[in-house]
Amino acid sequence: MLAPKRAKYRKQFRNRMKGLATRGSSIAFGSFGLKSLETAWVTARQIEAARRAMTHYTKRGGRIWIRIFPDKPVTKKPAETRMGSGKGDVNEYVAVVKPGTILFEMGALDAKVAQEAMRLAAHKLPIKTKLVSK
Repeated sequence: MLAPKRAKYRKQFRNRMKGLATRGSSIAFGSFGLKSLETAWVTARQIEAARRAMTHYTKRGGRIWIRIFPDKPVTKKPAETRMGSGKGDVNEYVAVVKPGTILFEMGALDAKVAQEAMRLAAHKLPIKTKLVSK
């Protein structure tokens, strides 16, 4: 699963997720892309599940680019722990996704195959998406 090799700080603030994506909002590598229409945290597990769905459907044909990376640590306190006593331990890593972000790109594939692969990948993600092409 995707996770940063090292980070300057182990824990981060949650921050706000307002606004539209300005960077990473156009197709750069492939011919087809999966664009987000909502704001969300996409976990490393969800990214991996979507990647596997696409790879499996295309029978390892074509080319897939993952345009998001889970670099934000999300902490969680253990079950049945009282309030206070500091911030919890890092539980997972997420990618902050804003509307307009290109999540995945595909190239060197037939349009029908790419469309179906992207549809299967979209089912693994917690946000509404749409297929875009160059």
